[in-house]
Amino acid sequence: MNEPISIFYLILNASAVVQIVMAILVGASFISWVMIFQKGFALSAIRNQALHFEDEFWSGKDLGKLFRELESEDLEQIGVENIFVSGFKEYTRSNAQASDDSDRVMQNVQRAMRVALAREEERLEVHLSFLATVGSTSPYIGLFGTVWGIMNSFRGLATVNQASLSVVAPGISEALIATAIGLFAAIPAVIAYNRYSAQVEIIINRFEAFTEEFSSILSRASQKV
Repeated sequence: MNEPISIFYLILNASAVVQIVMAILVGASFISWVMIFQKGFALSAIRNQALHFEDEFWSGKDLGKLFRELESEDLEQIGVENIFVSGFKEYTRSNAQASDDSDRVMQNVQRAMRVALAREEERLEVHLSFLATVGSTSPYIGLFGTVWGIMNSFRGLATVNQASLSVVAPGISEALIATAIGLFAAIPAVIAYNRYSAQVEIIINRFEAFTEEFSSILSRASQKV
């Protein structure tokens, strides 16, 4: 009775094209897993930072003092802190130059916060396109390896006198491994992309709501000046 052939043996003895396909898929899977963990930690940090900042913002603390504290920090402001700093900095500058024109002041402030918000959206969406690409293309890349492997197996039948399952089975098996690796790369990437896209949308909506609320606060303050 013949011993079953191990998967490792099939991978090592696969054709060059199938091996290249497997290497591409394994590399894509490794990179996507790295990005999945990085993105998860990054989004968690941004959410926690936003909660902490909003607690301070709505605690009744003087906004000028809060701005100076953030400006004095060596760390780069990200998330809602960046939106706040950008808006308050522009409000201070514009108010000093055109304090008698509140509409112009607020236009400058809103423009500055929109730019900051766009940058934060771009930061939040980093790596999502790669996960989407891996999730959508990996099955097809694996399928290409499978088709190529099966094609080679049937071409090999022309060189033997008697066709049997034992002749084509190893080639078909190695070809199907490519599809399996493609699915292994695609499924986590698709799940992560969908999950993180939903989280990013929630965070962006939160940033937009803060931008509107902060703009209203500055608008009332500029009218009192």
